[in-house]
Amino acid sequence: MTGYILKRLLSAIPVLLGITVIVFLIMALIPGDPALAILGSYATPENVAKLNRDLGLDAPLVTRYFIWLGNMLQGDFGQSFALNRPVLDEVLERFGATLLLAGVSFVLCAVLGIAAGVVSAARQFGLADKAITFVVLLGISIPSFFLGMMMILIFAVDLRWFPVSGMKMAYGGGGFADVANHLVMPALALSVVATGVVARLSRGAMLEVLRQDYIRTARAKGVSEGRVIWGHALRSAMVSIIPVLGIQAGFVLSGAVYIEMVFQWPGVGRMLVDAILKRDILLVQGGVVFVAACYVLFNIAVDVAQSLLDPRIKT
Repeated sequence: MTGYILKRLLSAIPVLLGITVIVFLIMALIPGDPALAILGSYATPENVAKLNRDLGLDAPLVTRYFIWLGNMLQGDFGQSFALNRPVLDEVLERFGATLLLAGVSFVLCAVLGIAAGVVSAARQFGLADKAITFVVLLGISIPSFFLGMMMILIFAVDLRWFPVSGMKMAYGGGGFADVANHLVMPALALSVVATGVVARLSRGAMLEVLRQDYIRTARAKGVSEGRVIWGHALRSAMVSIIPVLGIQAGFVLSGAVYIEMVFQWPGVGRMLVDAILKRDILLVQGGVVFVAACYVLFNIAVDVAQSLLDPRIKT
């Protein structure tokens, strides 16, 4: 197992290097001069030229990339132009809020999606199967940001059950109950599409397993239906379900960008949007690379979990 984990970690290195190249090139090709955005009304040709020299933006593209990559490998993600603070400090400060939102959304999509898929497969062509299929298709068809806005309109503005936006009350907030109350709507809005995807693929995986000979043998021996479904079939189906969960983890992590904007959640997604609008190149690059690295590491963890369920995967 140790060798397999090391192999997966080594295979992640070229992936991360590729991500750094793509992110750097995209930011470099965006029209506009970052110095102009930083200086604003003080942007004279002399000031712009001086700031570009100070920031190293007048160097060749390849040179700038390797300087940035070398500094990042040493833990220096650079200095935010707009915020005037280290990029890594800002990303780490914001990442906790994003991790909370994405983590709760991922747990919801995993638990609800797998449960819905199992029940739907166990009651194939029945009323429960049709109802779950209808709800799943409806959930997949609704964009998360639109669902979030509708939830704000109904549950926050009209019914006043939940706060409109933010992570905690402006004054006297921040406790567990306060954060949980603010978390309900964004977590549900972010998890709906992922839940539908997990439910559909879980249903397909379960139906394939339920047709296997050993399932029929277990039923013939008098094993209870609950144990057959949840004890035997689900364990085998998890080998196919776990990779789907890894993909959906990336979906909720990237989807947090627009959900954070809709609900004004103070996470990395909202930070990246603000940084893009301000042309804060180093903050955007550092934030994207940090989130991408977290996603790659999570997928490695998913592969390891899958190999524990099916040792054949390692070979």
